[in-house]
Amino acid sequence: QEQLVESGGGLVQAGGSLRLSCAAASGRTFSRYAWFRQAPGKERELVARLRWDGGSTYYADSVKGRFTISRDNAKSTVYLQMNTLKPEDTAVYYCAADPRSARSGYDYWGQGTQVTVSS
Repeated sequence: QEQLVESGGGLVQAGGSLRLSCAAASGRTFSRYAWFRQAPGKERELVARLRWDGGSTYYADSVKGRFTISRDNAKSTVYLQMNTLKPEDTAVYYCAADPRSARSGYDYWGQGTQVTVSS
């Protein structure tokens, strides 16, 4: 089973920035990627998603204008640049990917990386 490897989480003060990275252990790329997050006691929510071909993106209203999802073709890596972080952004962030372009779910998931924003 293909594994997605995430990195870049940590502790940051409100207003700060972090960049998360996601790449397949094998180095392959997928048709669709997404970042989800789950805070304690809350349901998992979609933060942003991207199509590898064409690079189209979508953002949740709560992060629009502050977060940017992007890809690096040479490194087969997807990033989530998070700026102007708020305490309510504190959560475990998960990278997800799927090879099929015409579906809504994701078959591959990372292990999650903790993002903690202090006030």
